[in-house]
Amino acid sequence: MKKMRGRTWVTVLLVMLMVVVSACGNSGEKKEEGGNKNANTQGSEGSGGTGNEEKTEGPIDPLGKYDPPIEISTVRIVNDTYKYAEGESIENNAWTRTLQEKLGITLKNKWVVSGDGPGGQGEQKMNVSIASGDLPDFIPVNSRQLKQLVEADLLMDLTDVYEKYASPFTKEIMNQDGPNALASATFDGKLMAIPNTGSAMDGAAMIWIRTDWLKKLNLPEPKTMDDVFKISEAFTTQDPDGNGKPDTIGISLNKDLYGGYASIDGFLNGYHAYPRQWIKDSSGKLVFGSVQPEMKQALAKLQELYKKGQIDREFGVKDGGKAAEFAAAGRVGLHFGTMSNPLWPLVDNKKNDKNAQWQSYPIVSVDDKPAQPRVGLAVGTYYAVLKETKNPEALLKVINLFVETGWGETTTPENYAEHFTKGGYERHKYIPFQTWPARKNLDIHLHVSEAIKSGDKSKLNPEETDNLSQIEAFLSGKEGTELGWGYERIFGIDGSFKTINQYVNDNSILMSEFYGAPTQTMVEKDATLQKMELEVFSKIIMGDSIDNFDKFVTDWKKLGGDKITEEVNAWYAAK
Repeated sequence: MKKMRGRTWVTVLLVMLMVVVSACGNSGEKKEEGGNKNANTQGSEGSGGTGNEEKTEGPIDPLGKYDPPIEISTVRIVNDTYKYAEGESIENNAWTRTLQEKLGITLKNKWVVSGDGPGGQGEQKMNVSIASGDLPDFIPVNSRQLKQLVEADLLMDLTDVYEKYASPFTKEIMNQDGPNALASATFDGKLMAIPNTGSAMDGAAMIWIRTDWLKKLNLPEPKTMDDVFKISEAFTTQDPDGNGKPDTIGISLNKDLYGGYASIDGFLNGYHAYPRQWIKDSSGKLVFGSVQPEMKQALAKLQELYKKGQIDREFGVKDGGKAAEFAAAGRVGLHFGTMSNPLWPLVDNKKNDKNAQWQSYPIVSVDDKPAQPRVGLAVGTYYAVLKETKNPEALLKVINLFVETGWGETTTPENYAEHFTKGGYERHKYIPFQTWPARKNLDIHLHVSEAIKSGDKSKLNPEETDNLSQIEAFLSGKEGTELGWGYERIFGIDGSFKTINQYVNDNSILMSEFYGAPTQTMVEKDATLQKMELEVFSKIIMGDSIDNFDKFVTDWKKLGGDKITEEVNAWYAAK
């Protein structure tokens, strides 16, 4: 992203360390004939070269092309959202061709499986591959699988490979969300995988309110939880949609309680309660947020709101999709969610009612202590490299190319579109190894907002230009541009990233204190404990005795929670 760094690739190459790279493959391998003596085809010292790389002195090129070309193997876990232009596939697309043309890398997929959700077909297939030892050179894994492979001593130490081959821009991106992403892939001081970084700030909870209803009922914007309760009551009892029927509710929830649309995370954070997060107690030890006293107080209030009819009576059987239908139908005016909710499901409400308007607000506190959203580690996938793999640096070169194409100084609108948005396809999904800037979306908001105010679009990068064009289409009043409304509600001057920016400026986003791989007892017991938590909390909200929370805490500790807490604190002491 242009404003994210003030450097060019020429500058990068001038300042990088000079290294001498030796051919590290089998010393008896015959050298390939006809190679380009000037090609920048360095292997990785001490980590299995191709046996035919050139012995050249000079700066390592983060985007150096292999000559002769190389083939690398991996596996792909996809889902139903992967769509392709005619004649293209996961094996043949814009990214596979670009990797061949620019880097001299041909991808070979050992297998492709659809089902990327937790516990889905992809995770199951990878578990089978790990158990059988039938693994590709470059292995996409979750944190638990990474820990398994490290303990089995099957992976290459990537510490030196990362230092030498990750471009300065890639390294910047890897650390934008703080040091925990790389730390989570580090074992005994060795970097054993490259994390696919995301953005923790993007998951911060916020309040979404129908401001057309707020204005109609002459209600103030929320500054405290008491304000939220008054808004909820008015939206339930004062007929905000004007149809003369008692058919609206104050706060939308979904049966899964946490994450995404209509969750309780932001509500709980207002009570300084942090479900499924690890926090420090007064002694400096780590404790589990779901079993702390603040949780009981918040659940009691949710029960009160449910009894008053301010929460959907049927939320316990409605997933996020079903809960979203309430919003789309104009039946609800407030929920706790995340920055992306305008694109789903609120845009459907806008399509059904052109007068509907939603605005995000920071979460608010129940007392005089500021409310702070707490977020987890924004890494879902790690890229590990099997021991003895030739050209392990190819992993970093692919990632370098991805970030440079997306947000680097050398990319162009045409190049960006070809690899990210052309034809309405999510083309970024085709490339097997990625990492994403944590500040990407916040910077879109800041830069687009400035362009709207000044009228100067010249400083926008291709992605920012694309977002602004969507917003301008909506603001121009064109029919069928509700999607642009969604972009405006996220990235525009008063979009949801205005709230995120306030969080960032106030340094109010809290991180979970635990970011390691699942502990042994977590692997064995966590699914059962989470199911119990969901059942008990849902029943309390719907009317069970609030004292059942105390029994839940006792059961949680007895059924594995105490052991997990012990293991988490051992990790914390050793990190």
